[in-house]
Amino acid sequence: MTGTLYRLSAFTRDPRGGNPAGVWLGETLPDPGTMRRIAAEVGYSETAFLAPRHGETRQVRYYSPEAEVSFCGHATVAAGVLLGRLEGAGTYRLVTSVGEVPVTVEQDGDDWRASLVSVAPAVRSAAPELVEAALASLGWQAHELDPALPPAQAYAGAWHLVLAVASKSRLDELHYDFPALKALMQREHLTTLQLVWRESASRFHARDPFPVGGVVEDPATGAAAAALGGYLRAAGSIDTPTRLTILQGEAMGRPSRLEVTVPSSGGIVVTGTAVDLEPTSDDAPRSAPLG
Repeated sequence: MTGTLYRLSAFTRDPRGGNPAGVWLGETLPDPGTMRRIAAEVGYSETAFLAPRHGETRQVRYYSPEAEVSFCGHATVAAGVLLGRLEGAGTYRLVTSVGEVPVTVEQDGDDWRASLVSVAPAVRSAAPELVEAALASLGWQAHELDPALPPAQAYAGAWHLVLAVASKSRLDELHYDFPALKALMQREHLTTLQLVWRESASRFHARDPFPVGGVVEDPATGAAAAALGGYLRAAGSIDTPTRLTILQGEAMGRPSRLEVTVPSSGGIVVTGTAVDLEPTSDDAPRSAPLG
């Protein structure tokens, strides 16, 4: 199976920031075992595999170092920027395992920006037992949560548990029980925890543990950003249409900026830039898998 592997960092203009992603382009997708192997060798939180090599419509699959992921926002933005550079501005339709995701790409000065439109978001309540177990794994207390943004499970291609804290200092302190949280998330079919602090009506800070992918934390999580937008709309916590800014990766030393547009209905739009990474560059640290 032949293809070309690219390495980019999404949601940043600086290779030292953002979330690294692999983007593989080929005429046909490799078999699942090969995609898992390539993703593990790349070592980033996700690698996106796209086929065919050319055209407005591509099939895409996402793999972490340990497993297939239903949808990955940062790898989609990275892929969109790459397609724009290789084939020009426009809208590319990516057929994912959860539905079609249009990605509109445009040049922004010397940079490229990609805007994905998520599949229809969904929100469901988080059982008290789930919240209690998640808090225990995080070492957090229920009274530290923001009562205006109650816990919930949110979806925009993948399921996330949204936990909003009342202070940034609580968000900054993240030292969790990796095996316990991984087991809980696997049991509940969660991709990440979307841990957030609301700085203002339109500005959020986020951290996303990703133990089910073999990664301690994601520096930028586009799928969770879309899910958060859907959650806020469903909860009536924002007036729509509106635009949100999510800052992520700060505590990891890989600052990321995700722009989220929440329309009155339909999919959530997540926009970001991406830059190239060199395979051996010290500016492109891998999100090392944990055993």
